[in-house]
Parts: sequence; C-alpha cells; structure tokens
Amino acid sequence: MAKKVVIISTSIRNGSNSEILAKETERGAKDSGHDVEFITLKNKTLNFCKGCLACQKLGHCVIDDDANEITEKIKNAEVVVWATPVYYYEMCGQMKTMIDRANPLFASDYKFREVYLITTSADGDDAVNTVISGLNGWIACFNGVKFCGYVSGGGIDSPSDVQNHKELLEKAYNLGKNI
Repeated sequence: MAKKVVIISTSIRNGSNSEILAKETERGAKDSGHDVEFITLKNKTLNFCKGCLACQKLGHCVIDDDANEITEKIKNAEVVVWATPVYYYEMCGQMKTMIDRANPLFASDYKFREVYLITTSADGDDAVNTVISGLNGWIACFNGVKFCGYVSGGGIDSPSDVQNHKELLEKAYNLGKNI
C-alpha cells in the first residue's frame, strides 16, 4: 500500500553524502509507488526555538520562517526519513533545530507512525549510535510512532565520497524500497 513519505535532508553542504543517500532512498520509495516529498534544509531559514510553548495552544510556531511549513509536511506524512551528517557523534545542528521547531506536532493529530534515519560520518559506523539515541528521544514523545531502521555510512568524509560506496547506495535505495 502506498504511503505518504517525507524525506528531510538536513545537511547544507553541496555534495553532501547524507543527501546523496537520501536521494537514493527517495528513488527506492518512489519505485515502490510511495508518494514522496524530498525536503532539503539548504537555503531554508530556521530560527532557534524560544521555548515559549505557544505552539502547544496555537498549533504552529510563533516564529515565521520555513520551519512551520516543514512541520506541517511532517505532520501529514505517514513516514518520516531524517538524513544527517554526524558531527561530534551527534546529529547536525540543523536537524536538531528542526526537531525542536517541530514541537507543535506534540499536541497535534500527526499522521506519521514510522521514522527512519540516514547518516554519514568521517568516523566509523559506531558514530550513528548517539544520533539514534537523540532521534529516539524525539520519537518517544509521540504515541504509536516507532523507529524503523537506518542506513549509516562511516569513514566517509569528503564531499560526494559516498558515490564510491555502491553497497551503501544500494542499502539506501532498499531502505526506500522497503518502507
């Protein structure tokens, strides 16, 4: 059965390895017949959460920037795929800022039930573990939502280097294909 999938690429680097993998996931999901929207945070304006919690009453953030539109797309998707480079053994700052700004989802009638993760890092494959932990902290705030899997590429530090890792590209494609 076709699902509404949103893929959020949080890297702002051109030639981003995590975005290349996210694009492969998009291709796999589309090949499976899913309705896929690819969002990149490049050239988006995302301000930091103020912690005012007005969003819990209003249903949207009081800060007028691109985060509100992205949050609405997350809300209406059945599947959310986050893609991030790993910096200092954690998700990139843009991803964390977007997660914080998606706080209006907490009190909403969100549709998403499945969350996936794509990471790349200069260090080994273990670097993904703290990112999974952080993402699971977000997921734990939503009833009925589960972490369903990930693709992680360690030892990838140069822009576009992931294109030399055919097995990783195939894993990303299959992640999308099997959503």
